[in-house]
Amino acid sequence: MRAFVFPGQGSQKVGMGVELATASAAAREVFQEVDEALGQSLSRIMAEGPEDELTLTANAQPAIMANAIATLRVLEAEGGFRLAEKADFVAGHSLGEYTALCAAGAFSLADTARLLKLRGQAMQAAVPVGVGAMCALLGADIDKAQALAEAAAEGEVCTVANDNDPGQVVLSGHKAAIERAIAMVKDHGIKRGVLLPVSAPFHCPLMAPAAEAMAEALAKCPPAAFAVPLFANVTAAVVTDPAEVQRLLVEQVCGRVRWRESAIAMKAAGVEHFVELGGKVVGAMISRSAGEVAVASVVTMADIEMLLKEIA
Repeated sequence: MRAFVFPGQGSQKVGMGVELATASAAAREVFQEVDEALGQSLSRIMAEGPEDELTLTANAQPAIMANAIATLRVLEAEGGFRLAEKADFVAGHSLGEYTALCAAGAFSLADTARLLKLRGQAMQAAVPVGVGAMCALLGADIDKAQALAEAAAEGEVCTVANDNDPGQVVLSGHKAAIERAIAMVKDHGIKRGVLLPVSAPFHCPLMAPAAEAMAEALAKCPPAAFAVPLFANVTAAVVTDPAEVQRLLVEQVCGRVRWRESAIAMKAAGVEHFVELGGKVVGAMISRSAGEVAVASVVTMADIEMLLKEIA
């Protein structure tokens, strides 16, 4: 069995999508459609930067999605490939969940771009700059991370935001609490804590205003039926019902991204081959979490050709 997985924030870089757009009309069409949906030249920011503009949450989220969907469209154009025929499951890390749903047919490309732009803006607006922070704990399992978060909170928000793999957990919350957590890592048997260069504390209760904004947006633009079952971030379990997806996407704004558990659950469901489209981040986490599985990262035209040979 095969799962297609999609990267989250942090995988953006200046120059993304350029090779695909140069080589394929299918990719150019994706970038053009996203530009039109957003009323801005996001493709230019993706291609040329500046980096600080691409890193803005409201740009990074639709950009990462557009790059992954462009990769999928090139696969379809080059190899007569259809996701519904080749994928048993889809999953995506945080914003990647929207990409996965777009790939599976729950949202149109234009709607996905608009929802992610709004999600980025709402997450940014939920907490004043400098009030929140996030840190990655390296050499930490979920139990150690949980204990550290509880010890560092001291009445403020400090929670596990991302359970990425057996050795990397991300905390999110008030800046002072996150700084306390970093200072206390050694006492909790954790190798180190690294402050993340993010503009807001994602996936924690401070994001409640953003969750409300997404609830409103998704009520106006609900997911349709989709062709491939999704492993959802907040449950690490399969979802096939659009109404449940709608609820989980709202929950996901403040909820934990259970990526390690999702990888294990997908393997338990029979997935032996994972394909990450548009990045080289979440596939590596899956390898560390699920053990003996094949993981392919598809970013370049050469990667696309190799994948098409493999799954022909």
